Amino acid sequence: MNLFVLTGAGISAESGLGTFRDPGGLWRRFDPMRLATPEAFAAEPEEVHAFYNLRRQGVREAAPNAAHAALARLEAGLAARGGTLFLCTQNVDDLHERAGTRAVTHMHGEVMRARCTACGEGRPWPGDLSVGTACPSCGRSGGMRPDVVWFGEVPLHLDAIAEALDESDLFVAIGTSGAVYPAAGFVARARAAGIPTREINLAPSDTAGLFMEATYGPATQAVPDFVDGLLRGIDGAAP
Repeated sequence: MNLFVLTGAGISAESGLGTFRDPGGLWRRFDPMRLATPEAFAAEPEEVHAFYNLRRQGVREAAPNAAHAALARLEAGLAARGGTLFLCTQNVDDLHERAGTRAVTHMHGEVMRARCTACGEGRPWPGDLSVGTACPSCGRSGGMRPDVVWFGEVPLHLDAIAEALDESDLFVAIGTSGAVYPAAGFVARARAAGIPTREINLAPSDTAGLFMEATYGPATQAVPDFVDGLLRGIDGAAP
């Protein structure tokens, strides 16, 4: 089985990382146009850095939860059975990797990385950034930014994502709002290709009507149950 899993902020919520559009979410408390656009960084870099330094601190203090661990187990379990897991995440945290998943596609970048706007060099960056931070590659200051996709920028790895989705046997969305494109359109693409679809979420997403199956509840409960059932089903179907 080739499985495509899309994860969103809901899978990390039980690790203490805030969602974005739910009541009390980040974009209900902060204006994304002032904190998450290239224009905001050009106009008020200190304010943008302060916001992302806090987010980076939150990721450092968070720990992977049972849902992250279950997907790492799923990756290993599918590989042992001759299958593959393509894990595509909208999240900029590194909890999937810290839980043990080996291959993670971050379509919105990674907050624990930094990129220089002058030379384009990107690198792991777990600490704070400021306007005085010099690029280790070119030596210029003022241009180091979080290596994340801001509003108005194009998500990453779209060709690889499209290829993996088209070749999958099952599409599963976990903890996503269904409100952010292009990720919100993946389920429609899967349905058009005749690929079975499943939603695992705390509550129905904006695109819930496009999913063939759905499970609603806390990710730390629903995702391990899904993984256990899927692997049992594959074993039961084996000749």
